[in-house]
Amino acid sequence: MPWDISIRPAAFRASETLGQQPFLRGYAEGVFRLRTNATNLIMMRIQVGGAGGAPSNNFIRSLHDAPSQYYIIGSCASATDLFLADCDEKHLVPSASDPAYREDLLRLLDRTRPQLMHVQNDFEVRAVSRLRRDIADVGTSLFMPSEDTVETCVDKFRSYEVWARSGVRAPRTMLLHGPDDLRRALRELGPKVWVRATEGGGGTGALPTDSFDFARLWIERYAGWGVFTASECLTSRTTTWLSIWYEGQLVVAQSRRRWSWNFGNRTLSGVTGITGVGETWADPEVDRLADQAILAIDPRPHGIFGVDMTFGADDLPYVTEINIARFFTTHYFFTKAGLNLPHIYCQLGVDGTLPNLEKKINPLPDGLLWIRGMDVEPALTSVDVLERVKSSGNFPSA
Repeated sequence: MPWDISIRPAAFRASETLGQQPFLRGYAEGVFRLRTNATNLIMMRIQVGGAGGAPSNNFIRSLHDAPSQYYIIGSCASATDLFLADCDEKHLVPSASDPAYREDLLRLLDRTRPQLMHVQNDFEVRAVSRLRRDIADVGTSLFMPSEDTVETCVDKFRSYEVWARSGVRAPRTMLLHGPDDLRRALRELGPKVWVRATEGGGGTGALPTDSFDFARLWIERYAGWGVFTASECLTSRTTTWLSIWYEGQLVVAQSRRRWSWNFGNRTLSGVTGITGVGETWADPEVDRLADQAILAIDPRPHGIFGVDMTFGADDLPYVTEINIARFFTTHYFFTKAGLNLPHIYCQLGVDGTLPNLEKKINPLPDGLLWIRGMDVEPALTSVDVLERVKSSGNFPSA
C-alpha cells in the first residue's frame, strides 16, 4: 500500500541564516511529498555517463540526497574525471564519438545491469539515443524523448526551423554556408549578430559581432561554414525552464534566471556555460513560451526538456534552444532548495512512479539564490538575505 515520504532539503552551510525564512520552514515540514511504494525499499541501480564532470556530479549528488537508496554506476571517457565522481563503482569508456563506444558501452551495461541509464552531455545524449534499441536489449531502460526529438533539439538550427514554422517566438536565425550568407545576415539581422555553432553546449563558438571580417575569420577558424548560424543579438538576460514530462503529460517544471556567468569576462561572447549566480524566478510568459516551444517539436513529450530563453530589448523572452534529455549543470540548486528532480526522474524512469506535488509549475518560491565559484561549495541563500547584507554591510553569523 503506498505511503508518503517527505523530501527534505539537504543540509547546507549558514542554514541558520535561511532557517528563519518562512519558505524553508515550509520545506522542512514536507511541502514536497512523493508518493511511493514498497519497490522504493529496493536499491535502484542507475548508470550515469560523464561521471566526474560537473553536470553528472550534480545528478549524482541529488541521488545521494534522495529519500530512496541508489546504487550508482559511473562511466566516463576521462580517467581523471572519474577520480572526482562519488559513485559505487566507476568504469572508463570511450568517448561517444569513438567507433568503439557502442560495443564497450553495451558490454558494460550487460555486466553491471543498471535499471536505468542517464547521461548529461549532448553528444552522449545523441549517441545513447541512437543505441536505444540495443540498450533495451541488454535490459537497461532509458527515460528519453523520441529519437527524432533528440536529433532535432541537439541541432540548434533544426529546432529553430521548427519554431519558425510554428510561430514560436525565437530570434531570427540564418545558417551560414559561406561569406555571402554572413553578409546577408549582418544586413538583415544586424547591425550586430550572434554567431554560434549549431551543436554543443557552453556557448560553443559563440561570438557577438558587427564585423564581417572578424566573423568570417572566427567561423573559418572553427571550420564552421555550414554548421554555424547567425541570429539577432538579444540582451544578456537569460532564463531556463527545466521540465520533466511523462508520456505527454507535464510532471514538474521549475524556472530560474541567471544573474551571471562565471569567467564570462574571459570570453569574447561573455558566455561560458558556467552559471555564477542563479535565482528561482517564475514568469507566466516564460511558462507559456516554454510549453509552446516543447509541443511544437514533440506533441507527446517524454523525459527532460530544458528550454533556454534570452530576453529581447522588448522585454519578451525568445527561445534559443532546448537542452534535451539532460538537466542543466546547476540542477543541484533545486535539490538543495527541496525539489529533487533527478530523484523524480529516476522514480519515473524505473517504474513510472509519479510525484504528488502540490504545484507542478514553479513549485519553489521566487528569490532563492545559488552562488557558485571554483573549488568551493555553492551557497544557497535568498535575495532578501543578500539585500540585507548589502544594506547593513554585516554578514550573518554561520
